[in-house]
Amino acid sequence: MALKGFITVLFLICSNAFMMFAWYGHLRLKDWKWFESLPLFGVIAFSWGIAFFEYCFQVPANRIGYAHNGGPFSLLQLKVIQEVITLTVFVAFSTLFFKSETFRLNYFIGFIFLVLAVYFIFKK
Repeated sequence: MALKGFITVLFLICSNAFMMFAWYGHLRLKDWKWFESLPLFGVIAFSWGIAFFEYCFQVPANRIGYAHNGGPFSLLQLKVIQEVITLTVFVAFSTLFFKSETFRLNYFIGFIFLVLAVYFIFKK
């Protein structure tokens, strides 16, 4: 069970890395000449292509991790894990990729509340 849980979390982290780039990377890539000239449909297609790889990790993560498929997590637990990983990856992504963004105290406090949500979701 521990291996399935580890694989699930690892795949969710990979999935979210692709997701962040698909959702927000184009905001930064507009600084590149070739990308700036793409019409909106081209940007959508580019992001959609990246999102394909997100799904290549997301779908297996949920199938491996879901309790009814022999995994260690309930559906609600999977969702809460996903949200915390999303926030964690987003903070790292926005801090590294968008140098103008700052991680403020109120963001940190909100993050703590999400971690507490994980605690309460997993509490028996």
